[in-house]
Amino acid sequence: MRAIRGERTAPSDRELRLWKVGRALTVTFAAAVLAAGSVLYSLVCLLDFQEIDTGAKLDAKTLFEVVKLSFGVVAGAGALVALVVAYRRQRVDEAGAYREATRLHTERFSQAVDKLGSDSPAVRLGGVHALAGLADDAPTRGLRQTCIDVLCAYLRLPYLPEADLLHGDTGAWHEYVALREIRHTIIRLVRDRLRLPADAPHSWQGHDFDFTGVAFDGGDLTGAVFSSGKVSFYGAAFHGRVFLNGTRFCGAVVSFTDAGFHGGEISFADAQFIDGEVSFAGTGWHGGKVSFAAARFSGGMVPFTGAGFHDTEVNFTDAQFIDGEVSFAGTGWHGGKVSFAAARLFGGMVSFTDAGFHDTEIVSGGVSLDGAEFFDGRDGTRPI
Repeated sequence: MRAIRGERTAPSDRELRLWKVGRALTVTFAAAVLAAGSVLYSLVCLLDFQEIDTGAKLDAKTLFEVVKLSFGVVAGAGALVALVVAYRRQRVDEAGAYREATRLHTERFSQAVDKLGSDSPAVRLGGVHALAGLADDAPTRGLRQTCIDVLCAYLRLPYLPEADLLHGDTGAWHEYVALREIRHTIIRLVRDRLRLPADAPHSWQGHDFDFTGVAFDGGDLTGAVFSSGKVSFYGAAFHGRVFLNGTRFCGAVVSFTDAGFHGGEISFADAQFIDGEVSFAGTGWHGGKVSFAAARFSGGMVPFTGAGFHDTEVNFTDAQFIDGEVSFAGTGWHGGKVSFAAARLFGGMVSFTDAGFHDTEIVSGGVSLDGAEFFDGRDGTRPI
């Protein structure tokens, strides 16, 4: 069995790194003696500084105090040694508990993965829920990422959307419905974890998600938060109704590069693109409706460079472009409609350099910029 991704090659904070007991006790005792000697030396220096008579006789009371001080030093050294031993015992117990938790995680992981390979859709669905729960309980961030990677890998398996099924093939239809239910469950579980606050115990924010080449025939990521980490929709295919309403992309590196949007309805309404980079470069939009209505682009970069819009209705109504850069450079618009009605730009830049509009005219309503207010980002008053 291959090692689970996330096992470390370099020591981590949880690994047991302790000196041998003999060495630890020797160093501890030497440190205690050195400290006691330093205190005694300081007292002698103080006595000389105060010009106290060093020739005075040592009476019984003074001798008793010296003996008490000696016993105090010895007792302190013993307490320090006991503290070191207790600390080592605690560290050993923690390391043992961590190893046990990792062992149990590995066993549960193997069982969940076996379920994903079952011929029964119900068993596979159980494996999906088991992996999500295992990710929630993972003892380390790396082991949680491993579970997420497996769920994403399942979505990347070959999959035919409904539009590509042969008409009248009942067996293929039943298999498709079962597999679609499993895939949509994975998307829902990911969304629910990404909605949790970043400091919540079961939040998956900040992790990497690899949806490269995934076929999304529906799915709802509404309200998900992709913060930091890397998220790839590279080459993904979107069919049917896919919702990313209110999704927040803040600080993450997100790529929709070369993704295909085929008909249906894709919605980024109220989405927030804050810092980081979200790339739609080279995407192909074919028919259907795409909404960025009331989306907020604040900081960072959102390039649509080289994208192609074919008979697609694109809606940027009420969108806000604040700082950062949104580029439609080199995009091709073929038919369809794009609306920037009531969109506003403050302090940033929206570029249409070398964009081509084919069979679309503003007068005919093919492209509507009515009510749009764009400024160059320098003084906030000069229209582009």
